[in-house]
Amino acid sequence: MWLKIVIVFLFLAVLASLSSALFFLLRDMGAPESKRTLYALGIRITLAALLLLAIWYGFDSGLLSNTAPWADKY
Repeated sequence: MWLKIVIVFLFLAVLASLSSALFFLLRDMGAPESKRTLYALGIRITLAALLLLAIWYGFDSGLLSNTAPWADKY
């Protein structure tokens, strides 16, 4: 159960970082030295990598499983 909470938290953090990057992009359009958008997107990439690692760990350890009806056919 704790892994699902971590996955949801990381997903929401990715969305928050992406929305903050959009806000900084629109806010700092005239500022040539502003790197806030770049930093926000870097944080998003890091969070997305952590999210993928958490999902991989969940499937590898058996804490997560695929319950799709077509998963057993192939």
